[in-house]
Amino acid sequence: MKHLILLGGGHAHVHVLRALAANPLPETRVMLVSPYARQMYSGMVPGLIAGHYRADQCVIPLKPLALAGKVSFVEASATAIDTGKRSVTLSDGRSAGYDVLSIDTGPVMDRIRLAGAREHALAVRPIERFVSLFGEVVALAQSRVVDIVVIGAGAAGVELALAMQHRFSRGGIERARVSLVTGGDAPLSGYSDAVRRRAATQLARQRVTVFQAACLGLTRDQVLLPGGMCVASDVAVLATGTVAPLWLRDSGLALDANGFIATGETLQSVSHPEVFAVGDVASRVDAPHPKSGVYAVRSGPPLAENLRKFFLGQSLQSHHPQLRTLNLISLGRRSALASWGPFTLQGRLMWWWKDAIDRGFIARYTDTID
Repeated sequence: MKHLILLGGGHAHVHVLRALAANPLPETRVMLVSPYARQMYSGMVPGLIAGHYRADQCVIPLKPLALAGKVSFVEASATAIDTGKRSVTLSDGRSAGYDVLSIDTGPVMDRIRLAGAREHALAVRPIERFVSLFGEVVALAQSRVVDIVVIGAGAAGVELALAMQHRFSRGGIERARVSLVTGGDAPLSGYSDAVRRRAATQLARQRVTVFQAACLGLTRDQVLLPGGMCVASDVAVLATGTVAPLWLRDSGLALDANGFIATGETLQSVSHPEVFAVGDVASRVDAPHPKSGVYAVRSGPPLAENLRKFFLGQSLQSHHPQLRTLNLISLGRRSALASWGPFTLQGRLMWWWKDAIDRGFIARYTDTID
């Protein structure tokens, strides 16, 4: 009897679970390890924060999905991997052995590099914790006007700043003042000029104050900027870039320069073929691409296929990430900005498109367990 461990309940692993429900691996015990019993779909979180969705509309329950595929579920996270012994140490103190390990644990926020972030920031990751604690922000805004500062000018930072501004200004009563600290770059600096212009227009129209400056640190009630400038902050939301999990450092796996698992075209570790890795925890050395949920979702089918082929002793297939992806950025209101290379479109129709894609993703995996 072989043992497969699925480490993490990320976008690709939910597809693996669905594939196992349809066609179980012969003579193989499969274990899913995840710190949460459900996956909160990141693509719908801005809509949830804005008030367009309920939390239950944005989640994929992992336990019943695992049960459908005859997969045991362990509610824990990894603290270490020993590739020599082929074992994973879990946060509950247990050690689990594997013949094949697949890692899809998602991104990790760096709350150490920025002074005061660990004590005073509300980090976007883990998403479950962020969504839970955001309820306290909503409660606070019922009693007084709240100063919210979002730190990070990528898609997550821009979407959340606009979502919060919309959430707390409905009904003509402004219950929050929302600011965005960009780190020095313009919002959405990694996108085309057209996308950046449209985003800047929306931030201005919806009265989100943009500070195009680096964040030097946080105190209990301020965000510190260069030149002695301070921004009042009841809530500081950390939406900066992600880092590799610390437990990978001593794993024995080949890592890239930033500490992420180095993988190749078959989604296997370049140093340990019995280890597969996808999503933000991995880095394709043969085909570098941005860390985005789009790539994680697209890697689900080839990962499921290659895990099966590996156990059956068959040749694995190559997965070639698309060179260009469709990005749909929500704009707080029921409006979205679509970006495909140099082409952009904006408006309510784009929101409907994004909404249909997101709801379709959730339905694809919840229908399996109905």
